[in-house]
Amino acid sequence: MAGPMEQFEIETLHPIEVGGYDLSFTNSALWMAIALGVISVFLFIGASRPQLVPNRWQAAVEYVYDFVRKMLDDNVGPEGRRFAPLIFAIFMFVLVCNLLGLIPWVGAFTPTSHVAVTLGLACIVFITVCIVGFWRHGLHFFSLFWPHGSNIALGAFVFVIEFLSFLSRPFTLAIRLFANMTAGHVLLKVFGTFVVSLGSFQALPYVFGIVPLGVNVALSALELLIAVVQAYVFALLASLYLNDAINLH
Repeated sequence: MAGPMEQFEIETLHPIEVGGYDLSFTNSALWMAIALGVISVFLFIGASRPQLVPNRWQAAVEYVYDFVRKMLDDNVGPEGRRFAPLIFAIFMFVLVCNLLGLIPWVGAFTPTSHVAVTLGLACIVFITVCIVGFWRHGLHFFSLFWPHGSNIALGAFVFVIEFLSFLSRPFTLAIRLFANMTAGHVLLKVFGTFVVSLGSFQALPYVFGIVPLGVNVALSALELLIAVVQAYVFALLASLYLNDAINLH
């Protein structure tokens, strides 16, 4: 029986080497491509024929986009709307990757359970924040780390702490998503193993297997909720970081 960590193994589907670098097409790349395909189909169907009275697909696309735009309005202000496409793209990619990993019986893989993927997304947000901050404020962007009205000694101490905290943002953003998705899938695998093991008892198999089965059903529902919440949290934190770069709050 496969262990709970084997579901996270990267498998090479098609080896590719360019200039001595391994660029092989893996199961992680496959499921990220599937996620992009699902998002593309969702957006194409919903936005290909816009109507004054939207159909269900158009209403769904508009609802998700308005949700992201409102989040930016609340946390950044009107100037945050120009970043709505970026935050919308990140939110949709994380959400679909999280949800695809919960599909049973098809060998589904969760790309967001690997820190390399989540760190890449976090670095996109972090680099965007730095570019926007220096583009709008120049070196005055460093005032974000200096407490207003403090003396030099206290200000320097707080500056170091705030600056290090700022540099840690991409790592905390990446690890939060990666850890939540990994832990949830491990729990599902462990309790799924309990269902098989306890349900194989000769005496009253349904009695021994029913408890872990019920727990697994509850965990599946919880993991579905976590998949949505983690996509929202990732987009929300990205919006808050953009607020710092734009408004220096």
